[in-house]
Amino acid sequence: MANLTSASGFLLVGFSADRKLQILHALLFLVTYLLALTGNLLIITITTLDHRLHSPMYYFLKHLSLLDLCFISVTVPQSITNSLMNNGYISLGQCILQVFFFIALASSEVAILTVMSYDRYVAICQPLQYETIMDPCACRHAVIAVWVAGGLSGLMHTAVNFSIPLCGERVIHQFFCDVPQMLKLACSYEFINEIAVAAFTTSTAFICLTSIVLSYIRIFSAVLRIPSAEGRTKVFSTCLPHLFVVTFFLSAAGFEFLRPPSDSQSAMDLMFSIFYTVIPPTLNPVIYSLRNEAMKAALRKILSKEEFTQRKMHLKAIFKL
Repeated sequence: MANLTSASGFLLVGFSADRKLQILHALLFLVTYLLALTGNLLIITITTLDHRLHSPMYYFLKHLSLLDLCFISVTVPQSITNSLMNNGYISLGQCILQVFFFIALASSEVAILTVMSYDRYVAICQPLQYETIMDPCACRHAVIAVWVAGGLSGLMHTAVNFSIPLCGERVIHQFFCDVPQMLKLACSYEFINEIAVAAFTTSTAFICLTSIVLSYIRIFSAVLRIPSAEGRTKVFSTCLPHLFVVTFFLSAAGFEFLRPPSDSQSAMDLMFSIFYTVIPPTLNPVIYSLRNEAMKAALRKILSKEEFTQRKMHLKAIFKL
């Protein structure tokens, strides 16, 4: 441990020191990671190839899937490698990159979920103005703002977090470089800047959550006035999956980051970290596809033999040119 926790890196304790449990953890994470990759790549492919899905809702969904794809790739492959190699060491450079991309992508995910809720609000409560408000230029600017805001948040947290002097052994009781766990290694009263940045990020997340809640209050009040049961079902089929994703992601992340830190390792820390790092990117494609007839129809079309033949002939024609 003395060698692994030198000034050049950290030791990630992970889930267990038992070799059999490490292999089991690696296999479970590998299966989950492959499912997340497959599901999110399918959504990106479907929303790109099918012209019927070139609407703002599916445009934002494509970027959410891209964020999920990157988000789960930040932590899970490293954890799988550490378990298989029976080595929890992570270098300082790797830890810096992991913290930056983790915070940046998590912040971008909160932002894109807020944009998606506003899109649903305009589509349902202001349908006559929808095409004017959510025009392609506005959608592109919203997505650019989402990625830029996430990058700035990641830069702030990374710069402040790694400028804090650390005391004691560099052992992180987590399967990735988790900021709350790293703050436990800080010397007393040396992380006031990180608390300020965390307070700013929390305030921003609270504003996003408030915006989402207000959007859905107006959406549900409008939906209840729809006389047709079929119309209400159609609206709920697009809104409820998004609401579930928002609630699950923000509640798990909020519980982990806002609760008081403890000096001892807790299985609860590991469980809640899985709830906001691994499960949402894996479940999001399933949640958004199961109740969405347009997505299922587009998937059947792409996988059909006729569509595959047409695309193959189209590619051959392109290469001949």
